[in-house]
Amino acid sequence: MSDFLIIGGGVIGMMTALQLADAGQQVTLVERGECGKEASWAGGGIVSPLYPWRYATEVSQLSRWSEGVYPSLALRLLEETGIDPEYRQKGLLYLKVDDADAALHWAHQLGKPLERVGAGFVRDKEPGVAVTDEGALWMPTLGSVRNPRLAKALKARLSAMAQVTLHEQCDVSGFVYQDGQVVGVASSQGSLTAGQIVVCGGAWAGALLAQLGVQLPVKPVKGQMIAYQAPKGLVQRVVLKDGRYIIPRADGLLLVGSTLEDVGFDKTTDALALASLRQSAEAILPALADCPVAHQWAGLRPGSPEGIPFIGALPGWPNVFVNAGHYRNGLVLAPASTHLLVDQLLGREPLIDPAPYQLTPERLVHG
Repeated sequence: MSDFLIIGGGVIGMMTALQLADAGQQVTLVERGECGKEASWAGGGIVSPLYPWRYATEVSQLSRWSEGVYPSLALRLLEETGIDPEYRQKGLLYLKVDDADAALHWAHQLGKPLERVGAGFVRDKEPGVAVTDEGALWMPTLGSVRNPRLAKALKARLSAMAQVTLHEQCDVSGFVYQDGQVVGVASSQGSLTAGQIVVCGGAWAGALLAQLGVQLPVKPVKGQMIAYQAPKGLVQRVVLKDGRYIIPRADGLLLVGSTLEDVGFDKTTDALALASLRQSAEAILPALADCPVAHQWAGLRPGSPEGIPFIGALPGWPNVFVNAGHYRNGLVLAPASTHLLVDQLLGREPLIDPAPYQLTPERLVHG
C-alpha cells in the first residue's frame, strides 16, 4: 500500500507526486488518460496570470512564488530526463491596456518591474507587432514554458523514481471504504489503496468528490487555441492585446489563445473560434495573415469562483485532500499550490497561510 494515492496526472498531480517522492514517500498516481494530456497540455504556458493585477490576493500569492520556481525546475528536469521544458524569460508586451494606472500601482506595491513604453520601444523589441502611438506596458521578467514538454519531462522523471507507481488509462469510478473511512479507489485496473488520497482531477474533480457528499464548485470551461507555423524569430516574446495573446516557441511555432466557453465537457473545435482567434492574432502581428494555421485544439479548464483553487483536506474525510479549481492558471500556480498542499500532508510549516484555500462551508456553499 502506498503512503499517498493521487488522482489526476496533470501538472498539479505530477508536481505533487514529485514533491512527495522527493520527501521519501511512496506514491501511486492514477490518470484516466495519459499524464499531462488534458488542460496541462492544452494551455499556453505563460508563467503568470494574463493580467495579474486583476486577480484576487489569494491567486497573486501563489503566482508570485511559482514564477521564481520555474527556471530551476526546468533546469532540473532537463538534467534528469534530457527533455527541455523550454523555459524562456523574454518578457511580455501588453498592448491597449485600459486600466494601466491600476496595473502600475499594483507593480509599484509589489516592487515588480512594469513600465509604460512608447511605440518606438515596441517596434524595437518586436518590429512586426502592430502598435499605436499610445504605446504599451512592458514586463521584462515574465517567462513562459513549453507546457507539453514540461508535462513530458515530469512524467519521465516520475517513471524513473522507485517511490512512484504510475497507472495511466486508469479510470477511477469511486472510492473504497473500510470502517467508514476512505482507504482507496475503485478503478478500471482494480482497487488501489493508500494511507491518504489526493484528488487533483481538474475539471473532473467535482464529479468525483460528489460521491463523498461534497459539492465542489469546479466546472469545465473550454478554451480553444490555434498555432501558426511561422518563420523563426517573427516574434520573440509574449504579446497580449484585448485578452488574446501570442506565445512564441523556439522552433517558430506561435500559439494564439484563447476562447472562454461554458459548454460542459465538450472539447470539439469549430470554425467560428478559428476565425476569431485568427482575427485577434493578425491584429497583433499582421504578417500572420500569410502564415498557415498548423493546429487547432481545445482544453477544459477547471473553473472556480474567482479562480481561487481549493487546497486542503476534505470536510468529513480527514485522509482525503483536494488540489483543484485553478481555472486559467493551473500551470502558473502549480509549484506553489502543490508545495502548499504537500506542506499540509507532511506536517511542515506551510509556505503561506493555507486558510484562504481550504474547503470551508462558506467557500463550498457560496461557490
